[in-house]
Amino acid sequence: MLDPEHIRERILGALPGSEVQVRDTTGTGDHFEATVASPAFTGKPMVQQHKLVYASVQDWLQTGELHALALKTYTPEQWKKLGAR
Repeated sequence: MLDPEHIRERILGALPGSEVQVRDTTGTGDHFEATVASPAFTGKPMVQQHKLVYASVQDWLQTGELHALALKTYTPEQWKKLGAR
């Protein structure tokens, strides 16, 4: 069973310097939602942003250990405009 911190660490490992928040949406340890603000997303469409995040957890998705990961991705500029920290 995964916990939000495991997923957060994976995403940060793949996208250093990012702001990452992860929450378990069902309490079952296999459905999560992640909000990621990363400099790596600058100039990339949302699909490419999501691919960068999914690549960091691909092995868990393939084994089914991670069943679902909903994403909200932002560039640092978008994140700042939202007033999020």
